[in-house]
Amino acid sequence: MKKFFFIALLLPQVLFAQIQVIHQSAKNDDCFTIVNQKISASIYFDTTDYEVVHKTAQLFASDIEMISNKKPLILTDSKKLKGNIIIVGTIGKNQLIDRLIAEKRLIVDSIQNQWERFIIETIDKPFKGVKKALVIAGSDRRGTSYGTFTLSEKMGVSPWYWWADVPVNKRKELYIKNTSYTSKAPSVEYRGIFLNDEDWGLHPWAAKNIDPEVGDIGSKTYEKIFELLLRLKANMVAPAMHECTKAFYTVPGNMEMADAYGIMVTTSHCEPLLYNNASEWNKKTQGEWNYATNKAQIVEVLDSRVKQAHENENIYTIALRGMHDEGMKGDSDNDKLKMLDEAINDQRFILSKYIDKPLSEIPQIFVPYKEVLGLYEKGLEVPEEITIVWPDDNYGYIKKLSNPDEQKRKGGSGVYYHQSYLGWPNDYLWLNSTPPALMYTEMQKAYSLGADKYWLLNVGDIKPGEMGMQLFLDMAWDFSRFNFDNINQYQVEKLSAIFGDEYQDQLDFILDRYYYHGFTRKPEYMTWDWRWNSLFQVENVKDTEFSFINYKEAENRLAEYNKISEMGKAIMNELPEEKKAAFFELVYYPVKGASLYNHEMLTGQKNRWYASQGRALTNVLANDVKLYHDSLASLTAEFNNLLDGKWNGMMTAPGFLPKEQLSPTKTIELPDTSGMALFVEGQSSDSAIYLTLPKFNSLFNETHFFEVYNIGNIPFSYNVNTTSSWILLDKNKGDVKEQQRVNVSIDWDLIQYDTEVNGEIIISDGKATKTIQVTAVRPEKNFKNVFIENNGAISIRPTDFQHKTENGNIQFQSIEGLGYSNTSLQLGNAKYDSGNGSYVEYDFFVTDTGDITIFTYMLPLFAKDKSHSTQYGVQVDNMDMVLLHNDVKEYSREWAANVIRNSAINKTSVTINQPGKHTLRIYSVDSGMIIQKIVIDTGGLKDSYLGPIPGKF
Repeated sequence: MKKFFFIALLLPQVLFAQIQVIHQSAKNDDCFTIVNQKISASIYFDTTDYEVVHKTAQLFASDIEMISNKKPLILTDSKKLKGNIIIVGTIGKNQLIDRLIAEKRLIVDSIQNQWERFIIETIDKPFKGVKKALVIAGSDRRGTSYGTFTLSEKMGVSPWYWWADVPVNKRKELYIKNTSYTSKAPSVEYRGIFLNDEDWGLHPWAAKNIDPEVGDIGSKTYEKIFELLLRLKANMVAPAMHECTKAFYTVPGNMEMADAYGIMVTTSHCEPLLYNNASEWNKKTQGEWNYATNKAQIVEVLDSRVKQAHENENIYTIALRGMHDEGMKGDSDNDKLKMLDEAINDQRFILSKYIDKPLSEIPQIFVPYKEVLGLYEKGLEVPEEITIVWPDDNYGYIKKLSNPDEQKRKGGSGVYYHQSYLGWPNDYLWLNSTPPALMYTEMQKAYSLGADKYWLLNVGDIKPGEMGMQLFLDMAWDFSRFNFDNINQYQVEKLSAIFGDEYQDQLDFILDRYYYHGFTRKPEYMTWDWRWNSLFQVENVKDTEFSFINYKEAENRLAEYNKISEMGKAIMNELPEEKKAAFFELVYYPVKGASLYNHEMLTGQKNRWYASQGRALTNVLANDVKLYHDSLASLTAEFNNLLDGKWNGMMTAPGFLPKEQLSPTKTIELPDTSGMALFVEGQSSDSAIYLTLPKFNSLFNETHFFEVYNIGNIPFSYNVNTTSSWILLDKNKGDVKEQQRVNVSIDWDLIQYDTEVNGEIIISDGKATKTIQVTAVRPEKNFKNVFIENNGAISIRPTDFQHKTENGNIQFQSIEGLGYSNTSLQLGNAKYDSGNGSYVEYDFFVTDTGDITIFTYMLPLFAKDKSHSTQYGVQVDNMDMVLLHNDVKEYSREWAANVIRNSAINKTSVTINQPGKHTLRIYSVDSGMIIQKIVIDTGGLKDSYLGPIPGKF
């Protein structure tokens, strides 16, 4: 038996079972030959079919050529068919497909007159002279394209072959096993992307490289975008719309290109009836954009736009806001409410004027964004055939979803979601650091509450957000493929399919750490300032809350960034040349870029701290900051120069526009002498009366450290001794020019159980002697499956509960790959309300009595609708339950702090009257809340950003 080689491309499992592309034929009668050394199938489409079908057939022929170096013959004359033919067409628009249907050789009842579905089927001897046909029949024009590009992807042509330079696997032979496959209906009806904040990437790149004659984003650029969208089974685009960009409808060819590719045009929340006031409205000649004072002019331009575009397939935004993305004009909410109601009626009248359909059949959306949501909640009446598109808060947290009454609306609902954003409190335009688990969690909540009509993703410039964009659109196409168990493997498997399964484990680790650190603090936020323009102002760069003193927090972050950067570099060096560009774009640049920017900012912070201590290493770190900055510039230039400058102008790292920004540093003058000083982990300086390392506990088996550093120009030597043999050092002497670290551990075999011992470390340079106190405890008690104190704090992963009680429909869901612990706990599904008294329990042990404080780190979610809150309960032992929530006003400083750090931190204080074992309960109150970490401060919690590392015993 000959071996079959399958091309795995992460299509649904049913598709694997029914569509098998192989490159070595076992039996000719079992397979359809696409191409081999002797023959190549011809491709037929009907000239009366839609233009997108013509383009799809031609692209499909090019795909086969990319794989096999043989381009199939494209036929439009049904009388010239012979041999093997591939028929690409739409039901009712392709005479051969219609003939096969009439002869009952092709059964299409399951997809006929349905939305964007397709059948792929092999048929023996369908017509005279034709040996075998491979039929790709679409229920509509996009269904035909989706079916064809599904087969392209199955053969080995990635949707990202051009946009991310994913290479095509060359094959001399291509066959498809005899098949009869019928696609499912798409999970979401309207699926697409919003090109936004394009000023620093897409716009300059397109103007220079793709549409130089336009000097802007023109039809050639959009043609590439529209092809990508079809390959990803998307059906709509919200065009780029900033002031720097010519409005989509003002550039000749843009509208026509969208129609040619069957892509519907939608617009952002602030663009009524396809009109972009950011770049089209002229205040000098047209007056204020104010519906109360200048309605006639506004209605005129909206009328003109619909007249221009109405013959194409569009989704019309019914809206009224200020210029660009400003708030609506009006003296009071009542005035704004009246104006908005009037605008809705006027805009729908314009639609009915030009489109010969009932209003209920014209796709319309209403996006209650920012202040408009408040007006909607005050009683604005939105006609029920209009789809309500619920926005997130720009940071990945959906602000509201349909309540039971709204779920009955004919227009249904959808979601506008961000993986890129420009605005207060800070931007994230550079890298896509939205964890797949967060995107899935929020979209699963939305989908379960009926948001299945319209999904729009703000993708910024597309690059480097390719993987997030594909995940979003794949979920929109077939949401049933995804769950909490497989969501984190999706991108890993996608990348492994491109670069090799042998790298799967490494890619898994790289992405896990990349998204974890990007979630805890996005790279763009490492300036640690809330100002919108902070990325461009050196004076606003501040020290982060990541600690170099406690929990090895900052250095662990940098070490992991270094590790995944080196892993990525090693993989890239091993890859064949044709795969390196794609790996650089999809993996290496985001990982290495995030690492370099974190290093620049945190090394700058360390430099400023060292300067305050007078450390000899201070000036070296100042130079290192410049090196990291220059390395990021060099890495970004490498991106823009890939493939002979294909992406020139696409990538801009933070800190390089509009003026160069470098993390501020300090330099110091060192005396021409030597001077020994110490830094002890957990203590800010050696000026304390007693230098003391954190307490060692045998149950944690940690190491701690101290640093011997120089505060002068002259090197010195030092010696280290201990008063107890159970204190272990990794070095006991050294020569210091700048500084050295000494790691301390414990020989637990020399300490008896149930004993706390004390010792000293003595450091001398011949001129001065310093002493560090060391305490170690070896508990005798059996602490199995109970959380215990470590240096006055208990840190808990929320999924490590010991007990749970689930009532009604409440189920506690573990979410891997999300949160400060990299695993979070959803307190019930937001779809359900029943389940009072549902809780999880954590048993913990304390050695003393007194007050303790419980910090619960929650995802900063919003209530699912106005009749709910974000409440959950905290209870210790049999004390009264305390109700907590993270209901904050959007755009308040508290909200800003929450979204910047991706956490809403609440605290509860209780008094423990006896030492020993106690129980913490977390109750589900408003189901759907997500807890990402728990820290119990028993008196020793140190300053840090993330808190102590969780542990379970």
